[in-house]
Amino acid sequence: MFKKGEYVVCGNNGICKVTDVTTLNMTGTPKDRLYYILKPVYAESSTVYIPVDNHKVSIRSALSEKEVHELIDKIPSLELIWVENEKQRELTYKECLKQNSCEDYIRIIKTLYLRRQDRLSKGQKIIGLDERYLKQAEDLLYGELAIALGIEKQCVQAYITEEIEK
Repeated sequence: MFKKGEYVVCGNNGICKVTDVTTLNMTGTPKDRLYYILKPVYAESSTVYIPVDNHKVSIRSALSEKEVHELIDKIPSLELIWVENEKQRELTYKECLKQNSCEDYIRIIKTLYLRRQDRLSKGQKIIGLDERYLKQAEDLLYGELAIALGIEKQCVQAYITEEIEK
């Protein structure tokens, strides 16, 4: 069970802070059911209510600084997600995002970055679908890593590049 003040990653809401673990005084909710009250870090006007006993929504502890450095060390060896069929590719990206895993976010980012470079080198346009999944994976990954590293979200990509080049 997560505690008040902890950072968690909650599905597509990204990195969130647990602001409370309590019952809700709302019509239609059981009075004895515990809920996590989550504040998405990068969507401050939002609040997410997740039942503590809900197993449908993917929620996990945010990475620690040590885990982030271990993850960065693994980046060069993480496999790409190369799927030729466009519909199957989209399903694969969706499934990876649903897993709520930083390794999968990185695999998507690596794949789509290289795919973008390949298309541009051939004088082809960038595919909107690819850009959408790239942005989503970057937002989720960089948001979580920024909190763990204590840096701004927009600095994470440069930080990762610098660490890999060491």
